[in-house]
Amino acid sequence: MKIAIIGAGNLGKSIAKGLIEKHAIDSLYLTKRNLSSLSDLESAKNVVLTTKNSDAVQNVDIIFLAVQPRHLEGILKEIQSDLKENHLIISTITGYSIPKMESVLGSDKMIVRAMPNTAIAVGKSMTCICSNEKGKSKIETAKSIFNSVGTTIEIPESQMQAATVVCASGIAFWMRLIRATTQAAIQLGFDAKEAQELAMYTSEGAASLLITNGNHPEQEIDKVTTPKGCTIEGLNEMEHKGMSSSLIQGMVASFQKINNIKKEQI
Repeated sequence: MKIAIIGAGNLGKSIAKGLIEKHAIDSLYLTKRNLSSLSDLESAKNVVLTTKNSDAVQNVDIIFLAVQPRHLEGILKEIQSDLKENHLIISTITGYSIPKMESVLGSDKMIVRAMPNTAIAVGKSMTCICSNEKGKSKIETAKSIFNSVGTTIEIPESQMQAATVVCASGIAFWMRLIRATTQAAIQLGFDAKEAQELAMYTSEGAASLLITNGNHPEQEIDKVTTPKGCTIEGLNEMEHKGMSSSLIQGMVASFQKINNIKKEQI
């Protein structure tokens, strides 16, 4: 596949790393106004770094848009004349709807909207995607790209805001939980490196159990909670302090914020 990533910032670069790592490209064009932050990818095979978006678009079949929302309309107008019938446009822009992109490019363009997360850099992204009517013919192509660097779910566009909170912002939420576990492990006597390893691999194991077994989390919790035991004591104390409710309230607050951002853009 010949792919361009317009706006190779944090997410765009993560996508690039994942695609390179999984050998999912024939050629990859990365664009950015300042290329210095991409210097570590300069020697990668079949990767081209450029400040010119038109050069990238003219040499690929699939275009990832990964710029800041405030820059997207200008980028769309800039590349519009270079777009061909066969171009698949994949937007990762938070809060920027498909109809709004169509208002600039036209409904005859194949547009897929995707919300991956930064774990795409290590092939572990949870990506939600949707498309316009024209883009439905290429939805499987988009899925295959994201499945090569993680897991993909197709959802209605109306759920994309929520998906952003759960999956993209969710990386930060889980990082904070892992950090808290690390801090607790240090307080319990482990050094910092050991504490982080314990936290990281235990969280990975918990997720892997659910992925492999398909169980509800409470089923796995029941396996490690015994009457009057230390696990249920710890869980109950966490719930008394509002662990679950705080996480839920934080995610709802994040969702409200992203909806406000969308309203400001409209």
